Amino acid sequence: MTDSQAYHHGTLRRALLNDAAALLNEGGQDELSLRALARRAGVSPRAPYRHFADKEALLTALAAQAFVAFGHALAAADAAAEPGRELEAQAIAYVRFALAAPARFQLMFGPRRYQADDELVAAKRAAFGVLQARVDLNAEPGEDGRARAVGCWSLAHGLAVLFLDGRIRDELDGDDDDIMRRVVRATLRGGSPDAAAG
Repeated sequence: MTDSQAYHHGTLRRALLNDAAALLNEGGQDELSLRALARRAGVSPRAPYRHFADKEALLTALAAQAFVAFGHALAAADAAAEPGRELEAQAIAYVRFALAAPARFQLMFGPRRYQADDELVAAKRAAFGVLQARVDLNAEPGEDGRARAVGCWSLAHGLAVLFLDGRIRDELDGDDDDIMRRVVRATLRGGSPDAAAG
């Protein structure tokens, strides 16, 4: 069976990205190659090159796909949150997203991901647009909403990294969700769970 017979038009790229995500989660970026991807998908060694010029192009597309999923996770958390707790919910969703697939998270924010790729740039902007939109809805007159959004991002990202590095338990006891809620709520609300949302 040829590659064209095995996959309908447009489905091979999606299948390759799905397999690449699985390989990434299993072994990290070092284990991910176009040749390994072809073997996993059951296609010829040249087939992936019709969709990705090289490994870097594959990783860039994979990062873009991850940012789309990330944006959906933030939006879902925001929509499901109790009124006034949307930023907390987004921050917790951020950390959970990182913990669910650490290799994917590292790919998204690794130094090689900051190249000028239109699909990746659009996916990143859309994901962070979810956070910025919530900050803007809650903004006080004259508040620097962009700086506030970056502050919220810094909180969530830093907390995710502390979890991934195994350092958070040096300071706090409890299960992961409990620690997330305590840290996020204390930081965003000044320590009072009943304080007005910011």
